[in-house]
Amino acid sequence: MQSNNNVVAIIPTYNEEIAIGSVVLRVKKYVGTVVVVDDGSTDKTAEVANLAGAEILRLDRNYGKAYAMMIGFERAKELNCSVIVMLDGDGQHNPNEIPLIVTPVSNGEADLVIGSRFLTKNNTIPKYRIFGQKILNIFTNLSSDHKTTDSQSGFRAMNREVLENLNFESEGFGIESDMISHISSKGFVIKEVPISAIYDVPNKHKKGPFFHGMGVLSNIIGLIGYKRPLLSFGIPGFVSVVIALVLGFVAFSEYYVTNKLPFGPSIGSASFLILGLVAIMAGLILNSLVQIMKIRR
Repeated sequence: MQSNNNVVAIIPTYNEEIAIGSVVLRVKKYVGTVVVVDDGSTDKTAEVANLAGAEILRLDRNYGKAYAMMIGFERAKELNCSVIVMLDGDGQHNPNEIPLIVTPVSNGEADLVIGSRFLTKNNTIPKYRIFGQKILNIFTNLSSDHKTTDSQSGFRAMNREVLENLNFESEGFGIESDMISHISSKGFVIKEVPISAIYDVPNKHKKGPFFHGMGVLSNIIGLIGYKRPLLSFGIPGFVSVVIALVLGFVAFSEYYVTNKLPFGPSIGSASFLILGLVAIMAGLILNSLVQIMKIRR
């Protein structure tokens, strides 16, 4: 494993005074510097983390995880580290597994390593989380050149080159998916390693699972529309054309029998046909623009 002094841990936090002290103390065993980004906490998160030996970056209000992580990454650049470890401050991740995350990066096997909860068979992941994660994985994989089993894992490590290329925009908890999509498009090597996860943490999740999942999903869908327009516009367009053909068949069948063209199916067929063709054309045009942008890069 890389010398501890060359490894920096970035921990975004929001109201984690109960867990953050023990997390920092355990992380310090494996890294040279622990940077805790206090994202506008209203409790004593910053004070506890400081007493535990972390460097504190305190934000004046709650900006969201993505913004907090970006602030942490800027500090990591200033520290001139070789490897950056990311983990949550609520105690969900096991700091003793940091070597599992860091070693492939230190050895040059990967540029970004993601700790996957789904590569470990004995993980007691709640079923509703498994379902939600699978859905988010499917959409993340559609938006990315890399296929992952745990797109939302916040336990990661990356090298300096990846750190210097984190020039993308993200919001809230969407940063995990956005990072995968951005890094894979740059040609970096991404690897997954099995990790454990603890869900019985003091503060649970800051947002309900449903609202958290929907927020991330909406962000990923927007990303798919930007990076793969032929997929996001073409499929709905094709479905609309099929519906138009079905309604058209119904309309002409009735016309054949009654010699009267039914108003509803006829208008519906024309409407769906127009919408479908417009969507397909938009997908083709936007896809051409995306390809041109890739060539220019």
